[in-house]
Amino acid sequence: MRGWWRDLTDLVLPAECGGCGRPRAVLCPECRAALSGAAPCRVRPVPEPAGLPVVHAAAPYEDEVRAALLAHKERGALALAAPLGTALAGAVRAGLASVRRPGPGGRLMAPQGRLRLGKGEVWGERDGWESGGAEVRAAGTGEGPLLLVPVPSARRAVRARGHDPARRIALAAAGELRRTGTPARVLGVLRQRRAVADQAGLNSRQRLENLADALEVVAGGERLLAEGGRVVLVDDLMTTGASLAEAARAVRAAQSGARALRWTGERTGRSEVCGRNAGREQAGGKNSDTVCSAVVAASPDAFEINRN
Repeated sequence: MRGWWRDLTDLVLPAECGGCGRPRAVLCPECRAALSGAAPCRVRPVPEPAGLPVVHAAAPYEDEVRAALLAHKERGALALAAPLGTALAGAVRAGLASVRRPGPGGRLMAPQGRLRLGKGEVWGERDGWESGGAEVRAAGTGEGPLLLVPVPSARRAVRARGHDPARRIALAAAGELRRTGTPARVLGVLRQRRAVADQAGLNSRQRLENLADALEVVAGGERLLAEGGRVVLVDDLMTTGASLAEAARAVRAAQSGARALRWTGERTGRSEVCGRNAGREQAGGKNSDTVCSAVVAASPDAFEINRN
């Protein structure tokens, strides 16, 4: 009841801009430009955790963008989900344009030339590389819509806030992608398998240790991941990359387990072991990746990826 009433009042009577506090605006034009005015960029935290997929972000986490994300997450300014979702959709598109996709026989193919996002995705194949031409329905493990998989929040945090910020923004992003011609849906298949400490105040190493093997794909999630299109992990913010790296490990393990079941036809514990081992191998860089990720914002230092 509280969430429904908050949704209604925020939509009808926005009190102030979530970025700068200007009255009577959900997000003023200047703050909207700070959030979505620039092209999304690839970002990398320093140090970069093992297993982190390619990440694209819409804007640096500072000033108006930081204020808007905090207003949505901590103060329940739910109307901000729409502009934040639009920004996330832009980062998703940028990630799809740069990531590799599975080719014939499961072999990965690196993108070359231009990826056109419209009614489906247009790719070309020439000598095992993409150059523009042939059309496929989706670029993931299956032929369904693009799958946005939110990084889950702790249950206690969701209860305290009264909503799940990452999932709410992901739903808005999926709607924006569909409106612009890219089939997409939100697939909330990740969950915490054990309790974790509050990440606030932890450094990058401590965050990795805190989240190690903390996430898993829910029962039946492997099938949903296999039947869908490309998987994009989504979150509102990336700081150290620990949450996205752990989410990617869990998704890769589930995907590998599903492939093992298809290959062997054996519904035994063997596929689970294969999936976990493959997930760890991919996290260590032994296999090419089929998962990418997108966030609304990342720490400003993460945008400086061309370092000597």
